[in-house]
Amino acid sequence: MFRYILKILRYTALKSKNSSQDHTSNNGYNEPIPSDLKKSREIIENILHNSSDVSVHEFYFGNNRECKGALLFINSMVDKEEIHKNILQPLMYGTLMFGNDKNLDLSDIDTIKTHYISITDCLKITSLGDLIDKLLAGTVILLVDGSKEALVINTGKRESRNIEEPGTEAVVRGPREGFNENINVSISLIRRKIKSPDLCVEKLKLGEKSKTDVCIVYLKSIANPELIKEIKARLNRIKIDAILESGYIEQFIEDAPYSIFPTVSNSEKPDKIVAKLLDGRAAILVDGTPFVLVVPMVFIETFQSVEDYYSRPYLASIMRIIRFLSYIISTLGPALYVALTVFHQELIPTSLLISIAEGRERVPFPAILEAWLMIFTFDILREAGIRLPKAVGQTIGIVGALVLGQASVEAGLISPIMVIVVSATAIASFAVPAQTDSGTILRYIFLALAGIAGGFGVIMGLLVTLIHLTSLRSFGTPYLWPIAPLNLSALKDVFIRMPLWNMTKHLSAIIWKDADYYRQAPDLKPSPYKNDNSDSKQKE
Repeated sequence: MFRYILKILRYTALKSKNSSQDHTSNNGYNEPIPSDLKKSREIIENILHNSSDVSVHEFYFGNNRECKGALLFINSMVDKEEIHKNILQPLMYGTLMFGNDKNLDLSDIDTIKTHYISITDCLKITSLGDLIDKLLAGTVILLVDGSKEALVINTGKRESRNIEEPGTEAVVRGPREGFNENINVSISLIRRKIKSPDLCVEKLKLGEKSKTDVCIVYLKSIANPELIKEIKARLNRIKIDAILESGYIEQFIEDAPYSIFPTVSNSEKPDKIVAKLLDGRAAILVDGTPFVLVVPMVFIETFQSVEDYYSRPYLASIMRIIRFLSYIISTLGPALYVALTVFHQELIPTSLLISIAEGRERVPFPAILEAWLMIFTFDILREAGIRLPKAVGQTIGIVGALVLGQASVEAGLISPIMVIVVSATAIASFAVPAQTDSGTILRYIFLALAGIAGGFGVIMGLLVTLIHLTSLRSFGTPYLWPIAPLNLSALKDVFIRMPLWNMTKHLSAIIWKDADYYRQAPDLKPSPYKNDNSDSKQKE
């Protein structure tokens, strides 16, 4: 307790010291913009420490060149062609050619904005702090001698990746587009799918140094106001130098930071995000990353795929059951093998037990150490395959799986049945990518419990895991909903997927109680087409 209080006091003292140093070094960072152009330029250059990539272009404009102005911008973050075409040319040549017939005051920022600047994204500011923030964000700053105001002009240049198919969420049927690192492009992808005035986008900045744009997106008529209020409270309490990826925010706003299970979901697919927004959830977009966070999250959604709703319910239900079985195999496969072969041989058929014993005849290690070595080797190969270039990564995977596995069996270090068990575990672990982290950790935990206490240890581990899952909450929503607490109507979309025309209600644990509870009309079941006219003619 005292250590925590001491840490808070040290942090407060350090931040106050840094803020005082920044205030003195910035030389009036939060003061109004001086009307003297020369003085404004000196202050800004002093704040930015005369950085070489910051350009200051001074020019004269007006009918008799009586006005003096300056453009400030960072070279690598603006479109110089737009600056010349839509800022300098109208001011320098437009005022000279057409004169000052309307007796306009060219030292007034509002006059320049409304009569000469043809770029629509303009903003008037009066504080040096706002000026520095906008300049570092990549906009053009127009200063006019004699004015205490400045004009922020966004030229719109920003290098970003094209809209491509996400590499982590490939689908056979469905949209191929995915978010990219530009937050404005990501918002536009959501707007294209929800053309409703209820869609709200609220922007804030996080990171004292990075000042990263973060947007909260939700549907006003569906999302719970208390949920949005809680999201804003958790985001505003984040005090950090920089937000470089949405994973930073996820670790600061999650409900159970010590749990191995994620309570904040993420996705790169706009259609998946939109589907969750329609269920009353809220999305958190972070500039600089294609991964969008969604809250609240429930455990069951990690086994659902957007492709389930684009195909007929029969295949979708079978594939969903396969995902559940795959998660069970990936977490309990090696543990059950060790428990059966070491503690419960009587449960194995005699012929299979003889085959296992023959395969382990030359193996010098106990079953738990053998399983641990194989799983550890698989995790090394997976990590190497991800980090290396694609061509080399595929080669490493093939060499590791074939050469090392075959050589280990022939050398008598690993039994053939263990290679089969670990291979099945490795393949099954990729069927539920959202639970890869928790599945990997649980695999080692259950393996250790099986080596110590056999089947009893595995059962005890399962009970502890279930108790932990039932205790989790994600922004007030039970993590195991709709299984615990039980909701019979919501079970239509858990282990199997009922037809779309049968799922008329929103998720009641997530949706706001005062919102419209139905997502579609209740009488959409398809029926054969009946042509009454043709039937009557046949009767005649």
